[in-house]
Amino acid sequence: MGKMSELDLCVDELRNAAQSLNSVADSLTALFSGNQSEVTIQSDSKPTSKPLTLEEVRALLAEKSRNGHTAKIRELLERHGATKLSEIDPQKYAALLAEAEVLGNG
Repeated sequence: MGKMSELDLCVDELRNAAQSLNSVADSLTALFSGNQSEVTIQSDSKPTSKPLTLEEVRALLAEKSRNGHTAKIRELLERHGATKLSEIDPQKYAALLAEAEVLGNG
């Protein structure tokens, strides 16, 4: 992965962290201002995960490839109907990532 791709991924993660911090700050402000009707309790709700991005999937696959699993990654892509990552349907990213994460774990 190029330095610019890594930088883009880091910037995206920083932006997501900033959004989370703003949300927490808003909740705390509402809580301590006595306006509890604005406070949403998230412990009862299921955490919503953001959709995986091409860059996130590419980062993990590149790491696995550097660790000697290039052939297995090609097989995974073919199993998902593609010869390269950009041809994969974004809805299949989670399944692809789950399969790739176990490479080299035993």
